[in-house]
Amino acid sequence: MAQETFLLIDGNSLSYRAFHALPLLATSRGIITNAVYGFTNMLLKILRDLKPDFVAACFDKEKITFRHEKFKAYKAQRLATPAELRAQFPLIKELLQVMCIPVLELQGYEADDLIGSLVLKAEKISLHNIILTGDQDVLQLVSLQTKALLTKKGISELEEYDAQRVKAQFGVTPDQFTDFKGLVGDPSDNVPGVPGIGAKTAAKLLNKFSSLEEIISRQAELPLKLQPKIRMFTDQARLAKDLVTIVQDVPNLIEPSECRWLGPDHSRLLAFFNRLEFKSLIRAALNQPEKEKGEQNNNSKENFLNQTLTVSYQVDYQPITQPEDLHRLCLRVCRAGRAALALSGSREKGVLQAAISFKEPNEEPKNFYLPLVIDHEVLPAPLETLKDICQNPELKILTHDGKSALWWLKYHGWEIKNLAFDTMIAGYLLNPGLSSYDLPGLALEHLNIVLPTHAKEQALVTQANAVLRLVDVLATKIKLQGQEKLFYEVEMPLVKVLTAMEMAGVTVDKQQLMLMAEELSRQIGLLTQETFVLAGEKFNLSSPKQLGQVLFEKLKLPVVKRTKTGYSTDFEVLTALAGTHPIIDKILAHRQMAKLKSTYVDGLAALINPRTGRLHTTFHQTGTATGRLSSANPNLQNIPIRMPEGRKIRRVFVPRQAGNLILTADYSQIELRVLAHLSGDESLCSAFQEKQDIHVRTAAEVFNVDLNAVKPEMRERAKAVNFGIIYGMSDFGLARGINISRQEAKQYIEYYFARHPGVKKYIENTISQAREKGYVTTLLNRRRYLPDLLSSDHNLRNLGERMAINTTIQGSAADIIKLAMVYVYDALKKRKLATQMIIQVHDELIFDVPGEEIKEVKELVRHYMVNALPLTVPLVVDLKAGSNWYEAGLIKE
Repeated sequence: MAQETFLLIDGNSLSYRAFHALPLLATSRGIITNAVYGFTNMLLKILRDLKPDFVAACFDKEKITFRHEKFKAYKAQRLATPAELRAQFPLIKELLQVMCIPVLELQGYEADDLIGSLVLKAEKISLHNIILTGDQDVLQLVSLQTKALLTKKGISELEEYDAQRVKAQFGVTPDQFTDFKGLVGDPSDNVPGVPGIGAKTAAKLLNKFSSLEEIISRQAELPLKLQPKIRMFTDQARLAKDLVTIVQDVPNLIEPSECRWLGPDHSRLLAFFNRLEFKSLIRAALNQPEKEKGEQNNNSKENFLNQTLTVSYQVDYQPITQPEDLHRLCLRVCRAGRAALALSGSREKGVLQAAISFKEPNEEPKNFYLPLVIDHEVLPAPLETLKDICQNPELKILTHDGKSALWWLKYHGWEIKNLAFDTMIAGYLLNPGLSSYDLPGLALEHLNIVLPTHAKEQALVTQANAVLRLVDVLATKIKLQGQEKLFYEVEMPLVKVLTAMEMAGVTVDKQQLMLMAEELSRQIGLLTQETFVLAGEKFNLSSPKQLGQVLFEKLKLPVVKRTKTGYSTDFEVLTALAGTHPIIDKILAHRQMAKLKSTYVDGLAALINPRTGRLHTTFHQTGTATGRLSSANPNLQNIPIRMPEGRKIRRVFVPRQAGNLILTADYSQIELRVLAHLSGDESLCSAFQEKQDIHVRTAAEVFNVDLNAVKPEMRERAKAVNFGIIYGMSDFGLARGINISRQEAKQYIEYYFARHPGVKKYIENTISQAREKGYVTTLLNRRRYLPDLLSSDHNLRNLGERMAINTTIQGSAADIIKLAMVYVYDALKKRKLATQMIIQVHDELIFDVPGEEIKEVKELVRHYMVNALPLTVPLVVDLKAGSNWYEAGLIKE
């Protein structure tokens, strides 16, 4: 029988190594995790490499031990443990617990003492011991049965020490190691040895005299220059040896047999990884295909060592297709009052299968599977049952990603009447900094379960069951965070609003789009030829290498920066070179035109739905940390407006039928109004209350002139200052933005804060509270975590401060327009108007309005947008209408 292995981990040593080996990392909620992540990676690797039978992790209980009583200066030179590391020790110990590894610590002793005592116990029962640490002191424990693995650099390299390696490295045996340390001391622990005796001398002495005591007793035989050193520092050498000697009889310590390792608790381990956002570790754990039910290997340790996940969470369910069974199901679901729904389908084919989970009083959840299509044949009875359930306004439907469900059901001509809870939206509100809010991730984080994927029926039913379980958990957390109004009155109603906007789509004038493509092609061709003339040769304008050769080798323009492969010719470089040669302006113009054509003209044409002739963008409700909406395929929020050619692209967006108009409703300076409300700054509030031009008012204050003396360029600079404050712009950023000196920019900002002390105080208080809490909130209590505020990196910390201010203002503006969208949508439906809301661009809403409704819709939209969320300053909305989006931006009301 092979000798069993006992792995002993020095938890403190490895934690320190991991912390200093990696830069500070933090979760989206601000939990610092670099030490945990490094420790985890090292632990997983060593467990899979060594495959130990027994494992224990030992930690120092407190800084003060019996060694401090013997020597007050023991470890006195060490700096205090960084607060960022101290906060991670509980997480590291939690990791070990979910790995089912005993965590040992005892007051008055160090981790080394616990390891030493366990080694002695383990050797008595013939275990092979391996000590994992970064501390050389454990080399005294090395024997025929015990080896040490010492971290070399960071956490990636390990050195194995047996007795021969110790002798080769230090010139002494493991038994002599404490004598060796007695002579040379241990600077890392502030333990002094014998001054003037180094490692080589100590090794020579111990090879001749075998021990420290023998050296002391035979001082007369030492070289003359060493005799006084030993004589004067005998007590110090003995103390040093005593301090570095590991205790091997720690009382009340568990037996090695209690440390047998059977593998981790997989679901708890994955939940831990998910909570700390260790995405790569989750992917590694899930990289093996799951086994079918009945074929699973229940050996947790073997599964872990083979990197195979064992999924334990499965639910019983009943497939149901018979009309009488479906009728009974419908009655039971309606009596339950709410049901979780999981659907599988697509926009093109509708719903293909459904799963329902609900809970009757004093009963466990019941789960049912409804096949809607079999062998391409639609089953009418299950589909009709699903319709009855979804169309019942008294039945609360719970789901994940309700917008997709509404799209698929639209294929069949109906919707969910009472969409009461969307777990994706709830997960987003609780932590808006994540990159994904998929159901498996939320189930892992909040329920500590791993959802199966191998069997389609089982997977779908388990999803419905998970949604049912998640709803109560997430609802409780939303209540605790004070986000019930935001969730139930804004985000949940918004799901239907966005779905309706996506379904309505935006009509595109294909003829206008084609003409625009032709015009851009003509301009690109002209710019290309003009560039070739200025260069004196033809070359590939899209090749950075060829462009670099022309600019910096042939035309001898100054090199701004280089890349690994040659000259940099990016936008920043070309902008810096503007004015040095006429070719630069041509290249910049060429790039702008080429991007307009490829991204916005050709790109839009490719995305037009051939059936509807419209663009059906996708609005992402969970895509930003500030609460703003984003859109994709196409990104209608990113249609360029700063250059004339870009603005003209809006001409292709037209009403869906003759006689209709495009109406734009744009909040005027909403973010500055939000800043006035939040800060309570008297000057800022009075400017809006008196309906003054805020940029003219700021210019007058900053430049110390009368309002009627403000010139256009002064207003532009004041505008940059106003918006720069919102985005936390530095004097450097402001100087670059409006092309002034940094000193001037600094003065502008100082003048601004001198005239707006309320704004300055608000910014300071917001940053201070954010640093204390770890997050900021908006007007409707939307929360954003800001881990960068705790960073030791000055630049990251400044970024966190800018985000704190920007999020409270921009996020509050997002709250307001979302609320307005819900109110306007409901009002349009209530009045049974044909007007459709079709686009949202941050502070602007765009509508497709029948001509006969334009007056009523303008009044309706203005009313609900202005009164969506009353502030201490008035909200103002600019309404414009035209035959296309471009004209709607030009024709004032």
